[in-house]
Amino acid sequence: MHFDARAAKLLAAGQHMVIDGCSGLRLVATATSKTWTYRYKSVADGRMKQVAIGHWPAVSVQQAVGAWEKLREQRAAGNDPSAARKAVRDERRAVVKPAQVMTVERVVSEYIDGVLLPSRKEAGGQAAQRALLRLLSDEADFASTPAAEVTRAQAFDVLARRKATPTATAKLRSMLGTAWDHALDSGRLPDGAANWWRLVMRGQLKSKGKVVGGKHVTGARRVLSAEEVGRLVAWLPNMHDLGRDSVVMYLWTGTRGVEFLGMRAENVKAEKGALWWTVPKSQTKNHLRAYAVDLRVPLFGRAREVVARRLAAIGRSGWLFEDVRGDQYVQHDFSTYIYNLQPYASKVADRQGDGLVLPVTNWTPHNLRRTARTLLASLGCPNEIGEAIVGHMPAEIIDTYNAYSYDAERVQWLQRLSDHLETQATAAADDGAPARP
Repeated sequence: MHFDARAAKLLAAGQHMVIDGCSGLRLVATATSKTWTYRYKSVADGRMKQVAIGHWPAVSVQQAVGAWEKLREQRAAGNDPSAARKAVRDERRAVVKPAQVMTVERVVSEYIDGVLLPSRKEAGGQAAQRALLRLLSDEADFASTPAAEVTRAQAFDVLARRKATPTATAKLRSMLGTAWDHALDSGRLPDGAANWWRLVMRGQLKSKGKVVGGKHVTGARRVLSAEEVGRLVAWLPNMHDLGRDSVVMYLWTGTRGVEFLGMRAENVKAEKGALWWTVPKSQTKNHLRAYAVDLRVPLFGRAREVVARRLAAIGRSGWLFEDVRGDQYVQHDFSTYIYNLQPYASKVADRQGDGLVLPVTNWTPHNLRRTARTLLASLGCPNEIGEAIVGHMPAEIIDTYNAYSYDAERVQWLQRLSDHLETQATAAADDGAPARP
């Protein structure tokens, strides 16, 4: 037996080579692979047939010869190797497996595992998963219903029972619609199955706004005025360190809370006299966008002081923003802290008149980010630069072709923003507000 591996590699599509001493054993080349085959004459009718043995080089020549010998013995015994293989395949196909009914629970579970969790960041994906699993637990009878048999009335009733929380219910409706789309696309549901979630209660799940002081407040785009910013910044010494530093990072950088609260020492570097903080793409809201890049933020004024101080005192966890337990300080904790400083918070009364009530009210942490972006615009910052500073992605066509980083412009406008914020804080302090810490 002689086999030339070099010649085998050079076989072009449509060509084949035979192995000396192994009648009928061939290596056949196609455009994508090279396959060992046994070519033989049928005992029954004399026609030429062939049986695939395996792909080379995964199946070596020695293994191919071993398989060829067994197939040759079958033919010598009067059996047809090709017919024998077909009989085995038919027998396997004839084994009827018990049908797995695609219940509502299965549709939702496959959506969670196949679409929801892979496409969202960990915290958001887990929150959405909890909401869906809570729905399945609360609606046990509905969860066991075959998904293809869900009626319009059933879908409507499931959502109607949750109308008291319209925003959360609207999110559930959207996720259930996507879950049904996924099941239909993958063939898990028959083509005729209706996706009622796309049709029922359209336009009926409108939020009345969050409850503030016992009243519904609509989602107006709250932006702090220059005077309010000054009073808030001047009042910062009353906050604990994490709260004060978080407010500073929001106003001085315009970044998202999840971005600066995820800062680590390796993300900060001195470059040409400036201190730069780089947010890895994976930690930004644009992490799924093909042309998204790391977000680079030059630090000035109080933002630089905050980062430098926290770098010098970094704890074991490696997070610059570390809570008293040694864990990462997270957005939810900061939002709760700010809410509890508002005059309408129930915990204000529990503090027995300690005087810790924000001088600027009815705002959330995200309003600070919007305020920073608005202040940049008020200072004359061009729109495309302001959007780059806060980490917004441009339109797709611009995103595809414009790879400019705007580093020089980030330095210019964040320096101006820092100076402006200090001016407002100084003016507020002159009017009687507390001075800087």
